[in-house]
Amino acid sequence: MSAMSAPPSVPSASSACSASSPSSKLHRVVVAPSGFKESLSAQAAADAIAAGVRRVLPAAEIDRIPLVDGGEGTAVALAAATSGRLVALAATGPVGEPVGTHFALLGGRDTAVVEMAAVAGLSLVPRALRDPGATTTYGVGELIGAALDTGVRRILVGCGDSGTSDGGAGALQALGARLLDADGFELPPGGGELVRLAHVDPSGLDTRLKDTELLVACNPYNVLCGEQGVARVFGPQKGATPAQVEQLSAGLENWARVLTRDLGVVGTDLRGGPGTGASGGLGAGLAAVGARLLPRFDVLLDRLDLDARLARADLVLTAEGALDHQTPRGKVPAEVARRAKLHGRPVLALAGTLGEGAHDVPGVDACHGIMPAPMALADALSRAAELLTDATERALRMVLLGSRLPGRPAQAAEPRAAEVSGTQRPSSVR
Repeated sequence: MSAMSAPPSVPSASSACSASSPSSKLHRVVVAPSGFKESLSAQAAADAIAAGVRRVLPAAEIDRIPLVDGGEGTAVALAAATSGRLVALAATGPVGEPVGTHFALLGGRDTAVVEMAAVAGLSLVPRALRDPGATTTYGVGELIGAALDTGVRRILVGCGDSGTSDGGAGALQALGARLLDADGFELPPGGGELVRLAHVDPSGLDTRLKDTELLVACNPYNVLCGEQGVARVFGPQKGATPAQVEQLSAGLENWARVLTRDLGVVGTDLRGGPGTGASGGLGAGLAAVGARLLPRFDVLLDRLDLDARLARADLVLTAEGALDHQTPRGKVPAEVARRAKLHGRPVLALAGTLGEGAHDVPGVDACHGIMPAPMALADALSRAAELLTDATERALRMVLLGSRLPGRPAQAAEPRAAEVSGTQRPSSVR
């Protein structure tokens, strides 16, 4: 009887994951998400993604870069980045009731940051009261006034995540302007009233505005009026019915006309200029009193050394609440992808929902939804961190599996500049 041959050896798990394994090539992972509206701040999203990365790549160096776009978390993030501080106070919320809020004094104390979402954001509007025809930016004006009281020479207003559509009318009222109807009576709050506006009296405006540099960090794709105007694009998300959308659109058209006439606005198209529709038209209202509207990423990211950190990455992970056809129009994942591709870095985007156009965002190599199964919105919001961590783990395991498949195609050539230029924007908006 011949001796039985020895069975073929099977590599151990440790030898299978050798230095030449795909995971060993992912030394440095950059995590650069935005916040998830009404559920996760940018910092919380970065922490959740990093936890998922750690499950798959425990030895990787993870560089967390929570990114703000002018919306929720902007003041906190910029205060932290500059060794500044927050100033807490109470102001008028979007439904007219006082809310606890804040603004930031940046390191150096010559610049204040007013985050409109901290006083007029959608998260501050109870679901039962979501009527963009009635909500107000009055508290934004109060925060600007409080910042002026500190003696700063520059105020940066971050736009995003708004619950309003009043064109910044409330903010101007808080700063001393009077909005009058044809009979000379003051208009009540809300964008729904702007169709009745006949005259703006600027004589009571805070005179300190003339001696203060007022900058608005905004999405330049958002315009006040027209078919792509802010009421039509974002009104339904804030609770507007189709009839209210038409009323708000008409009111903002009237607002742009009267503001231009009565405040003598020259050189700025309040109706269709880039950024005028930011935060329900707050951009237009502030531009009328001398603010400069600037692309938000040019203003907000210059302190984070983002480009150099992306250049050192082996993999870039970004995220937002929804990835869809609007993402290339000034959203965080598109900006991260654009900058990452300038250095030839692969980008994986995670999102709460994947909508139409999710797979066509320039510079994003792959995208992955975080929902493992249909669930109620309230459950998804409350479990967002858990879902994001689990989804990160699933996505990375698929990345590693794909890299081990035999006969995989050669790495694609680096994208041409034209392929990623869809998210390019001018360096300033006039």
